[in-house]
Formats: sequence, structure tokens, C-alpha cells
Amino acid sequence: MRARTAFGVARLGLTAAGLVALIGYFQYTLGVATFAIANFFSYFTVQSAIASIFVFVTAAVVALRRPTDPAWLDMLRAMVTTYILVSGVVYGIIVWQSSGANYSIEVPWSSQLLHFVIPTCALIDWIVDPFKARLPWKYLGWAIVFPVFWLVFTLIRGPIVGWYPYFFLDARQVSGPGETVFYCLIIVAIITGIAALLTWITRVKRMPRHLLPSWRA
Repeated sequence: MRARTAFGVARLGLTAAGLVALIGYFQYTLGVATFAIANFFSYFTVQSAIASIFVFVTAAVVALRRPTDPAWLDMLRAMVTTYILVSGVVYGIIVWQSSGANYSIEVPWSSQLLHFVIPTCALIDWIVDPFKARLPWKYLGWAIVFPVFWLVFTLIRGPIVGWYPYFFLDARQVSGPGETVFYCLIIVAIITGIAALLTWITRVKRMPRHLLPSWRA
């Protein structure tokens, strides 16, 4: 099997895993008394996971039909990979902090798959993929657009519906607006840092792309 085909098949598997994780997580949240469908789809994790499914299936089809990825596709791959990695990091910190507080967070299999397994596999795919395009540094500006819009939307919607997807976005659950801004700045910094790392990986010296289609798995 050609290496390119192997990447395509692997991304189809990643797409399927994402669908299973989202469906399982949705079914899990149905059992929560305060569950609301609109709130479920307001999570950054859920929105980024949905976006990643579309991007990964597109990347799979392209891998099965073309010898290399177009730059626009790899920019989208880098974006969704950044977002799901950030979701996993933030969720992991929240779960870790809860262990030292007076509450606990249940982490069902769907959540583990969504927050930890899939982001890890996507990162591995990005690191070992020799067919990706060399991304420009100006891409970093685009990578932060969606998270900023999501933060603004969430901070406006929160007081209206009386619900926030993450505790640190609710000034009532922290020391005040200042701490909420502090957390938001940290998240923006983490997103920028991960996006920069993924961009740097594409710029590491490697074999010219026109030679890669002859590789065998």
C-alpha cells in the first residue's frame, strides 16, 4: 500500500472516531438534568470536533486522490488540529483541578475519545505526514479568528441564557471579570503557541514534495 493511501485510510478512521465520539457524548449529556441542546452545541470542543470531521474527511479524500495536499487544506487541518488540542488541554486542566476541589468531573468514554484520543492521533498524523504543504507564518493570524469570535459570542450569550460552557468564563464563578479576562488571554496564548508549533513543523527541512509520491509504506 502506498504511504499516501495509508494516510487517507487513517484519516477516514479519524473521521469515524470523531462521529462516534460526538454521538456518544451527546447521548451522555442527554442524561444530565440541566441538559439543553443549544448549550451542547455551544461548547468549543463540540464545534471544533464538528469542524474537524469535515476537514479530516476532506483530507482523507484528497490523500486518496492526489499525491500531495494543497496549502489551503493543510491550513484548515492545522486550524482544527490546534482547536481540538486546545480543547483537550483545557479539559484536562479542568479535570485535574477538580481533583483538588470539593467536586469531581465524570469523564465518560466518549469524552475521553473526544478530548484526548482523537487530538493525540491528529497530532501524530500532522507530525509524521510528509505530504503536507509548507505553511506561511501569517497563517497564525487566521488560526485565532474563530476562537476569538467564539469567546465574544459566548461572553455575550452567557448572561442572556444564564449559562457558560466553562466555569472560568463566568465572572460569578471566579474572582471577577479580571480573572475571566486572564483565562481568556491564556487560552489565546495557548492557541497561538500550538498553531505556531504546527506551522513550524511544516517548515522543518524535509524531502522535496515532488519526490514523496514514490515512497512506499
